Amino acid sequence: MLLKAFFLLSALSHGAFSTSSGSNSDKVVTSNSRGVKGAAYLISNEADGNYVIASNIGSDGKLTVARAVYAGGAGAHGNDNGPVGTDPFFSQGSVQVSHSNNILATVNAGSNTVSIFKINPENPSELSLHGKPVNSGGDFPISVAFNKQGDTLCVLNGGQNNGINCYRIDPFFGLVPKSNTKRSLGLPRTNPPSGPPGSLSQIIFSEDDRYVVVSVKGNTAPGFLAVWDVYAGGSLSQEYTKISTKAGGMLPFSLTVIPGADALLGTDPAIGYETWDLSNVQKAANSSRTTAVAVPGQQAHCWSTYSYKTGNYYLVDAGANSVTEISLDNSLKGTVVKQYPQQANSATLDPAVASINGNDYLYVLLARALSIQVLALQGPGQATSLQTLDFGDALQKAGLHIDAVNLTGMATYVRA
Repeated sequence: MLLKAFFLLSALSHGAFSTSSGSNSDKVVTSNSRGVKGAAYLISNEADGNYVIASNIGSDGKLTVARAVYAGGAGAHGNDNGPVGTDPFFSQGSVQVSHSNNILATVNAGSNTVSIFKINPENPSELSLHGKPVNSGGDFPISVAFNKQGDTLCVLNGGQNNGINCYRIDPFFGLVPKSNTKRSLGLPRTNPPSGPPGSLSQIIFSEDDRYVVVSVKGNTAPGFLAVWDVYAGGSLSQEYTKISTKAGGMLPFSLTVIPGADALLGTDPAIGYETWDLSNVQKAANSSRTTAVAVPGQQAHCWSTYSYKTGNYYLVDAGANSVTEISLDNSLKGTVVKQYPQQANSATLDPAVASINGNDYLYVLLARALSIQVLALQGPGQATSLQTLDFGDALQKAGLHIDAVNLTGMATYVRA
């Protein structure tokens, strides 16, 4: 069943188009910022030039394609265990936003670099490169994470030289390597890495910034979380603490903070999802709050996000092309609230939530359809389809080369 799910994911035909991208300059579709409340971002991840694709979010939660901004490097695709398919990094978090300092960060996997951009708060689709792209400190960077203050960024490298590396965000120079934060996982991986099984997944800070956490998928043995302590001044522990999966868990994928619980929720395409207790990392594997939970009918739950309005979690299944809404009680025991089928064969991937005028909206990348699905989260169990934005035609006319198998990431920014 596990391999079947991944072959289903890998076998999705890419349904792509190609155009000449010309020079690596920004591709502007619209500069109109009237009524714009925020923006949604993903990356093109092309080998001939990686671009951040930005769409404006209106007051009604709907999207309008705005521009594509050159990220300063090249994209790349991992080696699929099967036909080349969507989900090029086998990960979540390739694009992230810090509202604390109006910064967007992304990876350039083909260049082994990380870039950050200043977000224009008045027109959030306008991005300006802050400093220069910097070396990721390893091979094939796939995921980035900001701390709560937005003054530190950490990157996860998933290739042969795998592990993490962190930077401070300098107001003048951009990313500056942070001392005593480069840490190796030392796992036997290749360049580019193979996956999804056996690949690395996501890096995230715990809610209180006490830990940096990485999810590692299993292959012949179950996967695990690698957890580093964050010390005063921002340095990291030399070694990581390994938190094993509970029975049934195999492929820890995405990681989402469970607010106020000192815990994380993660997807696992081998079973459904997991919860991870971080209140005592040394004993977390044996905690009753660390679980592996089966979701009926799931094929490849790989991505997740959270809505503060509904208080629920939304898991994206690329195999079934669906979104599953999960609620957790105070003991982190989960319940499937509702499942929402999406466009068939669309390769549903990365999600993100934005809160606009007291309403929450869920944005899901439909890679094969070159689209973003927008769902209005009107309340628990009440997600409704609001819009399917086809960004492919607009960017094609602007001269951007896109291949659906390389598209990845989803992050949102909302104006204060």
